[in-house]
Amino acid sequence: MAIRAFLLFLILFVSSTTFALYEDQVGLMDWHQQYIGKVKKTVFQTQKAGRKRVVVSTEENVIAALDLRHGEIFWRQVLGVNDVIDEIDITLGKYVVTLSSGGSILRAWNLPDGQMVWESFLLGSSPSRSLLLTPANFGADKDNVILVYGNGYLHAVSCIDGDILWKKDLAQKGINVHHLVHPEESGMLYALGVGDRSQFEAYVINVGNGELLKHSSTEFPGGFSGDLSLSTSDKAVALDSSGSILVTISFVGGEIKFQEVHISDLLQGFSGVAVLLPSKLAGMVAVKINRSLLFVKVKDEGTLEVVDTVPHVEAVSDSLSFAEGQTAFGLIQQDGGKVHLTVKSSDDWKTHFLKESVEVDQQRGLVHKVFINNYIRTDRTYGFRALIVMEDHSLLLLQQGAVVWYREDGLASIIDVTTSELPVEKAGVSVAKVEHSLFEWLKGHLLKLKATLMLATPDDVAVVQRMRLQSAEKSKMTRDHNGFRKLLIVLTRAGKLFALHTGDGRIVWSRLLNALRKSETCESPRGLKLHPWQVPHHHALDENPSVLVVGTCGHNSDASGILSFVDAYRGEELNYFAPVHSITQIIPLPFTDSTEQRLHLIIDAEGYGHLYPRTLEAVGIFQKELGNIYWYSVDVNNNLLKGHVVKKNCKPEIADDYCFESSDLWSVIFPSDSEKIIATSTRKLSEVVHTQAKVVAEDVLYKYISKNVLFLATVTPKAIGDIGSVIPEDSWLFVYLVDTITGRVLHRMSHHGCQGPVHAVFSENWVVYHYFNLRAHRYEMSVVEIYDQSRADNKDVLKLVLGKHNLSAPVSSYSRPEVMTKSQSYFFTHTVKTIAVTSTAKGITSKQLLIGTIGDQVLALDKRFLDPRRTLNPTQAEKEEGIIPLTDSLPIMPQAYVTHALKVEGLKSIITIPAKLESTTLVFAHGVDLFFTRLAPSKTYDSLTEDFNYALLLLTIVALVIAIFVTWIWSERKELQEKWR
Repeated sequence: MAIRAFLLFLILFVSSTTFALYEDQVGLMDWHQQYIGKVKKTVFQTQKAGRKRVVVSTEENVIAALDLRHGEIFWRQVLGVNDVIDEIDITLGKYVVTLSSGGSILRAWNLPDGQMVWESFLLGSSPSRSLLLTPANFGADKDNVILVYGNGYLHAVSCIDGDILWKKDLAQKGINVHHLVHPEESGMLYALGVGDRSQFEAYVINVGNGELLKHSSTEFPGGFSGDLSLSTSDKAVALDSSGSILVTISFVGGEIKFQEVHISDLLQGFSGVAVLLPSKLAGMVAVKINRSLLFVKVKDEGTLEVVDTVPHVEAVSDSLSFAEGQTAFGLIQQDGGKVHLTVKSSDDWKTHFLKESVEVDQQRGLVHKVFINNYIRTDRTYGFRALIVMEDHSLLLLQQGAVVWYREDGLASIIDVTTSELPVEKAGVSVAKVEHSLFEWLKGHLLKLKATLMLATPDDVAVVQRMRLQSAEKSKMTRDHNGFRKLLIVLTRAGKLFALHTGDGRIVWSRLLNALRKSETCESPRGLKLHPWQVPHHHALDENPSVLVVGTCGHNSDASGILSFVDAYRGEELNYFAPVHSITQIIPLPFTDSTEQRLHLIIDAEGYGHLYPRTLEAVGIFQKELGNIYWYSVDVNNNLLKGHVVKKNCKPEIADDYCFESSDLWSVIFPSDSEKIIATSTRKLSEVVHTQAKVVAEDVLYKYISKNVLFLATVTPKAIGDIGSVIPEDSWLFVYLVDTITGRVLHRMSHHGCQGPVHAVFSENWVVYHYFNLRAHRYEMSVVEIYDQSRADNKDVLKLVLGKHNLSAPVSSYSRPEVMTKSQSYFFTHTVKTIAVTSTAKGITSKQLLIGTIGDQVLALDKRFLDPRRTLNPTQAEKEEGIIPLTDSLPIMPQAYVTHALKVEGLKSIITIPAKLESTTLVFAHGVDLFFTRLAPSKTYDSLTEDFNYALLLLTIVALVIAIFVTWIWSERKELQEKWR
């Protein structure tokens, strides 16, 4: 009985311990971060009841409601890439109304939870700007209406159900509407704009039925430039075409009157061109002159009066109405890392509602936008808070002279990703630091005990999980022997670099690159690519790795280039070159100098190659391989594929020792009337192939392994459009495997009745691509494997033993290869955004395809399902080899989703990074969200899992030993008693 009681206690203890560990291990192997992107427009919702929130729309086409207290996301909706949000507002106090797709789609979202209430499609005749007006009550057929202008049409839409009450075509009148104005307690609507011949147009429309009451048009001799600024409900201000005259436009009752004032009369010493800011200020306008803002008040009679000139203003908010008809607006001035916020009265310039300064991290850059909101303090006076958008796309809330919270929403627009190893742990130095006092240590153990006894609350479990994450091995800032801990270096659209720790996704450092900031020499900088620049190995303790950031000063192919070199450990910008020659292609070369800097050849728009680093040692290394450096270029616009080789130094008149000329080796021109290039894919340069041989049903095939093979897909011109825009008989998809050294086409295959878009991934000797089959009305995935027949004779064991084989013979692209291909196609039920493949350190582990689906999740699909040798009835030898019986569709198992129940909203790319442990690959997926995890495609065959409970194993062994000992004693006693009988 004692033994049974002991074993029962042991089982209960093990089960309870396992349950507690299971509950608080969430997030130990992966992490997920949610963002919204750079904020464009905001609407504050601060009713007395409920939590205060702000609804925002962003450049990533996200609508979100944020908690004003902590900055957390209440809810969000991510629209499509092409569904750009134009306007946003709140109506009836319970609906968020959004206008998107150039004024074509109007939606209402439930304010508390973000669920869509209704959706209306507004058709039009011609593209135009989009305007949204949501007044309180129009007295129309239904209680409230929304007025929308888009695509040349003016629509009145019901707030209740989205029904279109009436519409009016204004495109035929040749007017570009700038503003919709509804005077209070009036049944009339003013549509104001500028016509084709720079005449001011005013339409007076009956809100109830859309009847045109009056149309006035008056031409302004000087013409207009820029936008119209609406100062009051009956007056607008514009700039003339020269940018030196302010024009006040009065449109009371549809009667148009102009008044001109030269800016030089308002501001002494004015010269140059002024810019009218789009901010909506009550009773005044803001004119930007150089770095200063000129605030001009519009009087009742239409005359203009200069109120003040404020220097170094970075942003101005719209006017805010609060109690007793008072209006205020905010302006931001910035001095280095100090932000000065001033809230002024729109009625009395000398009245300051608020004036305070806040220290902000200089790595956030300049302030781009500011939005203000009021609240009631405890003493019943009015206070103000400011929501500001920074240059790095981060979002900050300022209140009572401090930054209440901030969001790093620049991470929602990642352009490129690379990785860096962490520093090694130095001997004799303790990396872990004591972060908790004795009281906190005891508190943590008490919480763990409560979790073990299943008495912990959800808050206690969250605290335990946080403590485990902080003290876990994965959070250290040194590299581990398995290679799980790394730095993810990401470049964002704002020109900022972030270093994320793979353990928990925290930001280790961030740097707003000077090279990618707007300047006089570079008006519109943008980042392009990230490349490892220096990767130390032999003296890893003395040298820090660095990365190369590549960008340009514009979107044209001949725009000046930008190069920046950044320390991967500290985030310091070591050096940068801007502007330099144009950049069309970056070729990492397989050579390093004595400092382990990797050589790069950068190709400009004229076809010249520029060598970096610009040192004599690098030139010496490059000269030795001068005739062996090839590359290719794909010109999608001209349907051209070309191969190039470096020949010699540039001409003497260029006077650049690091410049090299190239010559064209070959070209493939696809006839424009029959084929259009739509997709290309190549192997990763860093991919490792474990073996060239593949055993196939008691035979051996040799993979055609070459880093110079390009996958290219073309379609017929009629099939360029969206899916379904062409009939199957007129649609062809062609795929090519091309050797980029010689231009030789190794394989060509056609798919009749198929259409793009095509997503492809190339690995080892196979390529998988995804497309749409118009005949079957389903998506398909095809696989092509290519084998080297020139090594097919190496099957005699005696020849292999005696060395009479050609396996070690050098492979040259100029020797005509004898290749064989195998292919197969399968149906696939999902739309695909991107495809990647797992990569491991030695290439031994089985491959998995990582498919980014239209649902913004990542699906892992075993490569064996895309084996071209699958048959309906595989032989016994094929079954032993692992061949799966053929089915027409690829399986999608719920447990195969890498992201589980999570979504990576706006998924753009999937990056795989090999760990030092051969069984494991690291996966990073990014879009609006970030997701990171570890995968073991063939299970963790070479290690125990990280969450393996060694203490429980030891306890179990000790318990079993004790049980054996007790049982042995009990058996001896029983045997002795039997003998005495």
